[in-house]
Amino acid sequence: MNDDRKTQLARAATLVMAAFVLSRVLGLGREIIIGREFGTTRELDAYLAAFRIPDLIFQLIAGGALGSAFIPTFTGYLAHDEEKNAWHLASSVMNIVLAILTACAIVAAVAAPWLVGNIVAPGFAPEDQALTVQLMRIMLVSPVVFGLSGVIMGILNSYQHFLLPALAPAVYNLCIIGGATLLAPSIGVFGLAAGVVTGSVLHLGIQIPQLVQQGASYRPVVDIHDPGVREVGRLMLPRMLGLATVQLNFVVNTYLASTLAEGSVAALNYAWMLMLMPQGIFAMGIATAAFPTFSELAARGETQELRSTLSETLRLILFLTIPSSVALILLGEPLTQLLLQRGRFDLSSTQAVVWALQFYALGLVGHSALEIIKRGFYSLHDTRTPVIIGAGAVTLNIALNLALIGPLQHGGLALANSIATIVETSILVVILRRRVGGIAAGSMLRSIWKTLLATTVMGIVLLWFLTQTANSHIAVQAVGAILLGATVFLLACLAIRSEELRALRSILRR
Repeated sequence: MNDDRKTQLARAATLVMAAFVLSRVLGLGREIIIGREFGTTRELDAYLAAFRIPDLIFQLIAGGALGSAFIPTFTGYLAHDEEKNAWHLASSVMNIVLAILTACAIVAAVAAPWLVGNIVAPGFAPEDQALTVQLMRIMLVSPVVFGLSGVIMGILNSYQHFLLPALAPAVYNLCIIGGATLLAPSIGVFGLAAGVVTGSVLHLGIQIPQLVQQGASYRPVVDIHDPGVREVGRLMLPRMLGLATVQLNFVVNTYLASTLAEGSVAALNYAWMLMLMPQGIFAMGIATAAFPTFSELAARGETQELRSTLSETLRLILFLTIPSSVALILLGEPLTQLLLQRGRFDLSSTQAVVWALQFYALGLVGHSALEIIKRGFYSLHDTRTPVIIGAGAVTLNIALNLALIGPLQHGGLALANSIATIVETSILVVILRRRVGGIAAGSMLRSIWKTLLATTVMGIVLLWFLTQTANSHIAVQAVGAILLGATVFLLACLAIRSEELRALRSILRR
């Protein structure tokens, strides 16, 4: 990777990571407040179950599927100085997405009672199902707004504008916090639903100023014969099928968890959120910033540069997430107690969350690497391969769900997810290596070995520290363990001369 691209990518990645840190901190604050108000009650289970269909609609039509198809196509026009065609494409895509999402939301609102009773939460009591239906109908507004916001985010990222799109999730979290703080005490869980809808509107609104400044050229057109629109559709279709299988897995998880003890859906959600904190800060931040660069290199046919950039990015992701995974496993209980255990979130809630978290944490590295690997395929205009492998992984996940839920309860659902994700990531890495002519396997293995060695040292020290501070205040134990673990890991990396530590320092300097 040349120095200019390294600098551009480093600045973008650092900016997006900083915004993602803010978003994750606010997301954590959101969960703390929700936990205080609702604990792991069936009311919260209903709210989380009500999310499933709105989230399914958004993800299938305008979530990762649209971004993975739109950004490479839009960036391809920009790379060849065809800006007018790029904006024609953007206008058509916006209008098509808005029409489809609106129609889907209306159909889902009408069919909500059947969906909840037969697909989403058949294990709920009738009154809980009725609550879920009401919440779902309110929150079906959000996928329509998020769809338009997602297209705008793709446009801004293609122009290497990352700040406002990266801040949009933080605004969304603030609105849910407002709903939980200001409305939930009087109207209960409906306050959270109101926060979701308001947050989706502001998620869109915060990006508009940057879009106007960029010189947006929107037109009310729906040109399904445009080559760019057809290319987006061609790339989206397999990605949509892949996301359908992923969302199917989430629906199955909710379906199965609804048949377990009260609070199982909520416990899985809290554990998933804690696992996603490092994944969101590191993997999502770096992947979001790197994807336009991957797409540009692929569009220009610079395969060697693409191979080098992929390798460096993947090594950095592994360097950051391997120790994070071990830390989550070892520190799950003190972290959960420190962050969430207050109000209606009691010790039994903590134990339920930690039981799932230790299994989710096993898959953190796989989830994080997957963000980079998939974007490598998307930049090559290949959305089919990740879909095929992903469908197989979801099939494996569901089979493992059924096998593990008996002995491990909701923890079995988390473990099944981790195993399936690790298998999916491993297969995609092998295929991508062949597609781009290798990703520096020698450097990769050397980097992983050094990271594992430093992580082992960190883990031993953390186990000793937890034993010594068993009777200390939970804040002293949790915060002390985090600071000590990070220090020991970095010192170990210095001692074994980790290349990724030098790369991280270089990124921060840029």
